Amino acid sequence: MDIDAVIAVHRPQWERLRELTSLRRLDAEEIDELVALYQETATHLSVVRSTTPDPSLTAELSLLLHRARLRITGVRIGTWAQLRGFLLVDLPAALYSSRRAAALAAGIFLLATVATGLWFGLDASARDLVLPQEAQEELVEHDFVAYYFQGQASGFAAQVWTNNAWITVQAVVLGVTGVWPVLMLLQNGLNVGLSAGVMGAYGGLPTFFVYLLPHGLLEITALMVGAGAGLRTFWAWVRPGALPRGWALARTSRALVTVAIGLVPVLLVSGLVEGFVTPSALPAPVRLGIGAIVWIAFLAYMLVLGRRAHRAGARGDLSEELVGARVAVAG
Repeated sequence: MDIDAVIAVHRPQWERLRELTSLRRLDAEEIDELVALYQETATHLSVVRSTTPDPSLTAELSLLLHRARLRITGVRIGTWAQLRGFLLVDLPAALYSSRRAAALAAGIFLLATVATGLWFGLDASARDLVLPQEAQEELVEHDFVAYYFQGQASGFAAQVWTNNAWITVQAVVLGVTGVWPVLMLLQNGLNVGLSAGVMGAYGGLPTFFVYLLPHGLLEITALMVGAGAGLRTFWAWVRPGALPRGWALARTSRALVTVAIGLVPVLLVSGLVEGFVTPSALPAPVRLGIGAIVWIAFLAYMLVLGRRAHRAGARGDLSEELVGARVAVAG
């Protein structure tokens, strides 16, 4: 089937349907015309999908029919219903879909952190090349802990939140390059490993973990999920599977936006913990317990609720009627 000929023949009907759906008031004849054009356009979409699944035309007609259906039925999805669907279905499904890529990102980060920590912790000459001995002692005795007492807790939490959110968004958006998330993971792993190595060399590892883990468990996990979601777009570009490369990349990118939006409040929680719990006078086990609770809650949201939504068919993408069906492939 010649797709250009189909567009040329039926474009006037589609434009008329678009015009009718945008009118504020319709008389009886216009309502009848709207219903008839809706049925005809639905037939056109079915033919296009089954014979020449052009992605742009399929998406255009799907969206047009969605708007016409809402105009005919008068059905509207409330804001709270949309928000509930996003929080309980779309977001956990998108997070769950990124679990393997997030595990890969965590592996890269942990490898860089452990290797760097052991190197600087066991090799005094390597430490001296990076930090003078006076700076090392100052880090252990003052600077590492003093970082968490900068200014008021609320301002510090806001600063941490915006910084981490910005880093995560970069990893998500630039993930299609396949390079930026890996560089971000290596850089952060080197920084954490250097601090751990220096603290360990001077007997400060307990202090290191007490001040890192309460917020770090959730914060680092969110960064790993963001980097993993970014790497998924790169993989969709390299190995699109049965879908055309453009479709695979678009579908993964839409789910990626869901992940980026969802990680913002997660990083807000970790920022609040870092600003109010980590430097607090609470006993160390209590601070670590609070950090463990918010971290486990996020993992349960991502892996338990996400698995349930994923098994129900959700992927964090827009509905099929808005973006069009997948390309039909021979089994």
